[in-house]
Amino acid sequence: MSIRPDDQVSEGSGPPVPPAPIAVIAGASGFIGGQLLTALRTWGYETRTIGRADTHCDATWEDPSRIRELVDGTDLLINFAGRSVGCRYTDANRQEIWDSRILTTSALKDAVGAASAPPRLWINSSTATIYRHATDRPQTEDGGEIGEGFSVDIAKAWEKEFFAGSLPATRRVALWMAIVLGDGAALDMLATAARFGAGGPQHEGRWFPHRRCRGIGPEASGPTVWHQHPPTHGRQRFSWVHIDDVLRAVRFIISHEELSGPINVSNPQVTDNVTLMAALRRAVRMPIGIPAPRWLLELGMIVLRQESELVLKSRWVLPERLEAAGFDFRWTDIEAATKHLLR
Repeated sequence: MSIRPDDQVSEGSGPPVPPAPIAVIAGASGFIGGQLLTALRTWGYETRTIGRADTHCDATWEDPSRIRELVDGTDLLINFAGRSVGCRYTDANRQEIWDSRILTTSALKDAVGAASAPPRLWINSSTATIYRHATDRPQTEDGGEIGEGFSVDIAKAWEKEFFAGSLPATRRVALWMAIVLGDGAALDMLATAARFGAGGPQHEGRWFPHRRCRGIGPEASGPTVWHQHPPTHGRQRFSWVHIDDVLRAVRFIISHEELSGPINVSNPQVTDNVTLMAALRRAVRMPIGIPAPRWLLELGMIVLRQESELVLKSRWVLPERLEAAGFDFRWTDIEAATKHLLR
């Protein structure tokens, strides 16, 4: 249980207990942010939240003066704000995904820059999908290659805004996270497909060209019209991380002051699509798994209002900096992780 700053110590019982450090978290209403909010309280932090007006937070994005008030004097600032990418990339959704990441990060940076007592550490959410479609070798912080297109441009602009400018009193860490498995949209969607017998591997193939994955922003990258990745026959890599290890990684980063800059948060035991879907079928006890060629997958994604990028892009990411600092991942077996989360 955390200690409140106004807790009183009875006379003669010893020296006064110092107040608990304060953590401000943005985006606490989301899947990862909500889990982290609970964890921070168990770690002894007083917590304050920033979010939308309908989430009953201590400050809203429409009130920058209140955000500055919360940030000034805090020990830890964590930002997990951002609209879910679990949607169709319509023009309206694309712009909302951009604004909910870039503009909120900019607002927090303004608050940190104006603080008389800025936070010691600022952790900002980001994504490992910033790397290219990789089937030939793993991508690390120092040796990885940046990709192109909509999701990559979002990640690049997010990083640019987060690290721009000088904040000498504040250590900044960007979490380049793989797909997080837990009680969230990614696992729910794949597990639902497995339960209904559609949990076979997903295969890249021919489909109508479209513009939804085109680049965005002033430095838009990639082709304007998208076709497909090279065929991988269900062997596209699937980098993932258990939600418990995400929380442990955050706590590890807090206590290791030598860590700064981009940090890959991704299980070192990368699986592939065939193995992932087989593990999900066993976890939900469904022996049948019909494979999904691209045309069938796209029809399903239209119904689900999702994009096929989630399962067709080959994500091969390794946590080089975390492991070099001594962090160990507890959930490294996809079979055990899916059974734990789905049962």
